[in-house]
Parts: sequence; structure tokens; C-alpha cells
Amino acid sequence: MIFFLFVQTDYDYIIIGAGAAGLMLADAFGSDPYFKDKTVLLIDKDAKKTNDRTWCFWEKGTGDFDKIISKSWSQIQFEGESYEANHEIAPYAYKMLRGLDFYSAYLNRIEAYENITFSQALFTGMIDHTGHVEVITENGNYRAPQVFNSVFDYKSLYQQTKYPVLQQHFIGWFIKSEKPVFNPEKATFMDFSIPQKGNTRFMYVLPFSETEGLVEYTLFSADTLPEETYENAIKNYIKEKLKCSKYEIIEKEKGNIPMTCYNFSAKNSDNILHIGIAGGWAKPSTGYTFMSTCRKTKELVVFLKRNKPLSSFSPKDRYWYYDLLLLDILYKDNSKGRRIFESLFKGSSPQLIFKFLDEETNIKEDLEIISSCPKSYFTKALFNRLF
Repeated sequence: MIFFLFVQTDYDYIIIGAGAAGLMLADAFGSDPYFKDKTVLLIDKDAKKTNDRTWCFWEKGTGDFDKIISKSWSQIQFEGESYEANHEIAPYAYKMLRGLDFYSAYLNRIEAYENITFSQALFTGMIDHTGHVEVITENGNYRAPQVFNSVFDYKSLYQQTKYPVLQQHFIGWFIKSEKPVFNPEKATFMDFSIPQKGNTRFMYVLPFSETEGLVEYTLFSADTLPEETYENAIKNYIKEKLKCSKYEIIEKEKGNIPMTCYNFSAKNSDNILHIGIAGGWAKPSTGYTFMSTCRKTKELVVFLKRNKPLSSFSPKDRYWYYDLLLLDILYKDNSKGRRIFESLFKGSSPQLIFKFLDEETNIKEDLEIISSCPKSYFTKALFNRLF
């Protein structure tokens, strides 16, 4: 008797990449009864067993991720050149989620769904045929009518000039000090008191206890810096601002998130949709990605139930234009960032700022936010876009 090993190659959906967007979408396909008869393949080159990133987000009350967040804060601090304030942010909390905790929780959930298969394989390309997409990996080829891709070739961002491309780039040190130097109840959201050197530069501090915290040097600018520049800035901040001379570095993190209003949907088709950062799901004006991805995933699930072509998902809205104007300003003169954010936090409550960045404000609230920023900057940017 001859036995044949059947290897499934055809699926209803294929998800490329098991990051935040891929795992959230796979979980939705597994937990929503509407998709129980749909077969799903999730592909990633990595087993997702390391803590390769940290996500932070603000949220009202309890949320879907509270069981796996590692720390939350009820206060944030903002410091500019001439304005400094500590803010209570209730009903919001600022929350931190380690990548490894998210991966472990979601992969465990996905493993329990009978309709989802996870394959650790290197994705190398895909071919969009008329009725299906062929996905090519080092382990073989797979087919599906619809593919969701979180892998993106960023060269196309720099091959166009219509939309400016900035980057949120950073290096952070997780440190443990010999003596207490942190207030564990207060996160430093933006500290612009450091030298700007013609850019938009700030320190970002997340304290976990009186002696443990993340100190991160962050820029919103077009170009990255030599690694030693970030680390020297962190070292100086710990010494001068935190008044800390003895500490050990427990862990380091680094990242680079594109900040652009580039039309990511131009890479989509009726059968292929780019998701996550590759789909432009990061908030262009801030680089915040996690909760934006969560919201976009929920919108996508609703959209899929309407059986429309993937190319028609996620049209532009007014917030896209607000982001575009800010990026135009910072791209033309990157030194203006400190004044813009200082005016914003001086003229608006953090609760309204969070609501605006979550794209939940009404027009009246939009105008309140906009009026707190330097009007001449945005008026000129709008004029240049229109004419």
C-alpha cells in the first residue's frame, strides 16, 4: 500500500508577516464565526520568540490588551523650550506592550483555531494572476484569491517626490540605576529641552520603577544618524537630566518608522492588500502604529464581509490632509517641530490631543487643535499644496 502525504497549497486567505497587523488579522479570521469555513495561511520567516520591539499607546479604561501589557501610566510630562507641564490624562492611560508578550499570546490563540495554519518560511515574492495570487516562499508556493501583505519595499517611497518622507528613528536603553531616579507613575512623553541641532529631537522616558526605565532618543527627520550619536545623547541625558551616574544597560532597542502620506494603496490590487506599516497604517504625523493597526484591522474585517475588491479599502479622510501639512512643514524646515508640539501641548489638553490623534474629533475640536499650533506654518503649507 502506498501512502501520499497531502500538503495543502490552496487557501482562502494568505497573510504574509506575523507582526501586529498579521496576527491581529489572523486572530479575527479565527475568532469571527463569519470566517469559520475560510482556510487561512499565516507566513513569517521568524518564529516570533524574541522581544524585538515595544509598542505604546493610549486608551480609555480597560482594553483588549490589558492582560498582556507590562506597564501603564496615569500621567505624562511634556517639556519644551519655554513650556513644561505634568498632565493627568484620565480617562486615558498610557500603556506599554512588549512584542514578545503580544506574539506569545496571539500565536497561542491562533494555534487553537482549526482554520488557520502558521508556516515559518521566508517569503520571496508573489504573482497576481487574474483569479488568484501565487505566493512564493522558500518552502514552496501557495495560492489564495486574496492576500494580505505586511512586507513592503520602501524604495518606492523615495522614488516619488509628491509626498515628503520623514522617519521616526530612535534608539532606547532599558537601564537599571543604583539609586532611585524615576517616578514610576509618570511617563515623559516628549522632552524637547535637549539640543535640536536643526531637527525635531526629543527624549522619551518610560519608568517601570524608581530604578528601572526606558530612556529613548527620538527624531522626526528625513535622515538617520550614526548609532553613536543616539547613544551619546542618551548617556548625556541620563547623567545631566536624570542625575544618574551609576547604572547598567539591561537591554537596547532601535527602530525606524516611515512618516509619510505616500499613497500606499497604489501597491494594492483587487486581490492584494498591504497591511500594517506596509499599508500606511502607521499614523503619518506621529509614527504611532499599534492602535491604528487595531482599528484598521477591525475596519478591514467589516469590509471583507461586503465582498468588495481589496483595492477599494481605506479611502483618504480629512486627517490624512492634516498629517500631510505637518509633514510638509517638517520636511521643509525640520527645526520647527519643537515649536509646533510645544504650542500644541500648551494650547490643548492631552485628552483632546489623544482624541485628535485617534481621529475621533469633530470639526469644532479639529479647529481648536489647529488654532493652538503656529498658524503661519500651516497656512503657508496649505497655500503651497493648493497652488
